[in-house]
Amino acid sequence: MKKFLLGSNWKMNKTTAEGLAYTSELMATIKNYPQIDFFIIPPFTHLWKMKELMVAENTALKLGAQNMHYEDFGQFTGQISPVMLKEIGIDIALLGHNDCRQHLYETDESVNLKTLAALNFGFTPLICIGEKREDKNYGVSKEMLAKQLKIALKNVPSDAIGKFWVAYEPVWAIGDSGTPPEASYVEEIHNHLRNIMIELYGELGADIPLLYGGSVNIDNAKPYALLENVDGLFFTRSAWPVSRFEAIMAAVAEILN
Repeated sequence: MKKFLLGSNWKMNKTTAEGLAYTSELMATIKNYPQIDFFIIPPFTHLWKMKELMVAENTALKLGAQNMHYEDFGQFTGQISPVMLKEIGIDIALLGHNDCRQHLYETDESVNLKTLAALNFGFTPLICIGEKREDKNYGVSKEMLAKQLKIALKNVPSDAIGKFWVAYEPVWAIGDSGTPPEASYVEEIHNHLRNIMIELYGELGADIPLLYGGSVNIDNAKPYALLENVDGLFFTRSAWPVSRFEAIMAAVAEILN
């Protein structure tokens, strides 16, 4: 039985010292929840120290990078290659997050190249997709999500099943001004995404982890986690401090026991 996934993207927050203190507390806390797999995605500058701490503690907590380039080396100032991340020993590569699509001009095609590169280096690609508010208002959310997902997974073979995750993060639900969707809407979209997975990979598509992210908090985490095709939750500020993260852990654990 696959474990439920819970993780946090720190975005551009926390100093290295703050991150290490947070991670130490988090590692002690997650030992109480063996039915859940946990991950954190700090800024690049934290990754070496985080990995050293996690190895020293022999923790089950997984470590992710917030992005990566698809080329191994080259004239890409300001970019980080999979070779560099492999040297650190990360577990997860966050790809296609809306922040990167908006500010770094990420495209569906580049997400696909990064997905293939991440798989080649043994990382778990966490592929983010999400529609804008105007897409939702025009009733084309499902079409937009299908396009993003199918392009991101172009040439990703069926033997990669279990080696990549998909996170649905509606653009209108994330950030300081995000609006949490009703659980019924998340259910409708995740059922749609599951159908796309089955369309692409046959019955194996039922095993691809689908995470929801977008204004997840202690009030809605449990309703989201109860949904059949929600295999994990992915959030930011709701996981800070660890006490708030643990409240979500406990709420999710109630329905897993």
